[in-house]
Amino acid sequence: MTHSAPDRAATSGLNADTLLAPFSSASGLLVAISGGPDSMALLALAADWSKASGHPPVFAATVDHGLRAASADEALMVAEACATLGIPHATLHWSGAKPGTRIQERARNARYAALCAHAHEIGADTLLTAHHADDQAETILFRLLRGSGIGGLAGMKPSLARDGVAHARPLLSLRKDELVAFCEARGLPFATDPSNVDPRYARTRMRTLAATLEREGMGPPHWARLGARAARAEDALAFATSELRARLDIDATPDCTRFDAKGLRNVPAELVLRLLTAEMKRLGHAPRLERAEPLTDLVMRSLAEGAPVRVTLGGTIIDLRPDGRLTMMREGPRGKAP
Repeated sequence: MTHSAPDRAATSGLNADTLLAPFSSASGLLVAISGGPDSMALLALAADWSKASGHPPVFAATVDHGLRAASADEALMVAEACATLGIPHATLHWSGAKPGTRIQERARNARYAALCAHAHEIGADTLLTAHHADDQAETILFRLLRGSGIGGLAGMKPSLARDGVAHARPLLSLRKDELVAFCEARGLPFATDPSNVDPRYARTRMRTLAATLEREGMGPPHWARLGARAARAEDALAFATSELRARLDIDATPDCTRFDAKGLRNVPAELVLRLLTAEMKRLGHAPRLERAEPLTDLVMRSLAEGAPVRVTLGGTIIDLRPDGRLTMMREGPRGKAP
């Protein structure tokens, strides 16, 4: 695979001090590195940055999923690059039988579980991944086509908590071609995963569609702007839902939620939906949005009519009495209430 020659403009956004400054107080940084140009660029930036006095130590890890014949060689290439840069490296393995369906999703879950476990072992409190602006565009597009809510359209968060580790994505403002150019300018080796162009995978199809949309004027900066606006709306809705919950005087135990649902009358349906799904999640399982929406409509209609409701959704029994008292309980064995 060939790439265009790098120039200063193509790598101007890759300033380690700017990108990694938020992690100065971390106990240690674990860079997840697949061997692609994005993660190799992040590795080199982190290696440079860690040499400054007072900066936390940097480690690297590669997860070999064992799904491709070339994965072991790619892990070895990464290990050699890490040795050259002076960064401790570990290859983690996804062992056991591999699933026949949803393999990319399950591989991702296994990858994060392994990385977070390794971070705990080496004393690193922050995991860095090399998701970039093109990844963000594909993520938002994928969620849009799947009918995601506002929270989903916000895309990937710059940082989040994952299994007791802070997971950060410091490259979200950068394009893929900038990262490729940086690797070429530095003489960094990198691999190309053939699954990235395999149309059997949804992510590949999103990449193709995103490229088509960019030619029509809807590129990563526009998706990023949409994501930022969705994130802002999501924050407002989450705040309003928290305020609503505080007003309802909810009696919540590990297995049950009780409150006077008459306080939900004239409340926007989106806030009611969020309140109900949050309680179902707390009790054990949050249903998918397309299943929670009809429940919300039923509860609000029944409140307006003074009609009772008793349904089970996602392992939670929802019992609304004519007087407006709402009880949500974990479903007991054989469908019996606890």
